[in-house]
Amino acid sequence: MLSRLAALLGVVLLAVGCSLLKPEPPSGFVTGTSLHHINVGGHDRSYRLYEPRGASASAPLVVVLHGYSGSARQVERDYGWDELADSAKFVVAYPDGLDRAWDVDGEGCCGRPGREGVDDVAFVSAAVADIAKHVGTNPARVYVSGMSNGGIMAYTLACATDIFAAIGPVAGIQLNECRTPHPVSVMHIHGTADRLVPYGGGQGFSVINGPSVPDVNAFWRNVDRCAAPATTTNGPLTTSTAGCAGSRGVTLITIEAGGHEWPSFAARTLWEFFTAHPR
Repeated sequence: MLSRLAALLGVVLLAVGCSLLKPEPPSGFVTGTSLHHINVGGHDRSYRLYEPRGASASAPLVVVLHGYSGSARQVERDYGWDELADSAKFVVAYPDGLDRAWDVDGEGCCGRPGREGVDDVAFVSAAVADIAKHVGTNPARVYVSGMSNGGIMAYTLACATDIFAAIGPVAGIQLNECRTPHPVSVMHIHGTADRLVPYGGGQGFSVINGPSVPDVNAFWRNVDRCAAPATTTNGPLTTSTAGCAGSRGVTLITIEAGGHEWPSFAARTLWEFFTAHPR
C-alpha cells in the first residue's frame, strides 16, 4: 500500500512540476504568447496570439489554422511562425476549432463543427476584429494559412469574407462552392502523394471528396484575372506562378511524392508570398 501511495504521489508531483514548467499563457495582450476568449454563436471560443517584441501598432497579422485533430498550441509549437514573427515583426493568431476541427463547407465536414453547423467564419472574423481592436494591425496586411482541415477553412474564408489580402492553404482543398469569391492572392502547397486530400481530387483516405488541386488553382487564376502561369522546377518542387490584376498573385507549389504534411519550408515561403501581396 505504501509503495502504491508513493508511486501515486510521484505521478502527482510530476504532473504539478510539468504544469509549473509549462504554464498556460496569460490572458492579457502582452509581448509573447497570450490566450484570449470570445463568445461567438453561443460558444466560448479561444485563440492564442503571439506578439513579437518591437511590433508596431500597424503590424501585419497572420492567422494560422490547425488541421483536424490539431490545436492552436500544436501549430504554434511545430510550424515555425513565432520565429519568423520575431524577425519580421508581424503578429500571429492561432485560433482553436471546437473539438479540434473546422466547419468548412456547411455539408457535414468536418467533425463536430460540421455536424452542428458551427459558424467558424464568424469566429475567425471576430478574432481578427478583436486583435485589431486591442493590438492594432494593418487591415491591408491580414493573411490566413492553414494545414489540411485548416487549409480548407482558409479557402472557405476567402470565399465568405473580404478581410484577407492573401491565403496560404497547405494540404487542403476548396470544398465550398464559392459562388461569390472575393479577389485574393493565393499560394497553395500540396504533395502529389497526399492520401487524405488527393492532389488529383476525388475520394481520399478520409471524408474529403473534392476537386483537384490544379482545378482549384485555375479557379482562382480566373477570379483574380491572372496571366498565364510560369512554371519552374527545383528538385521535387514545381512552382506555378501567375501575376494577376491589382498586383495579386496565384501560386501553386507541387511537391513530387509529398504526403499529407506541413513542409519545413512552408512558413517562410508563405510569409515571403504574403509580404509581397498586400491588399
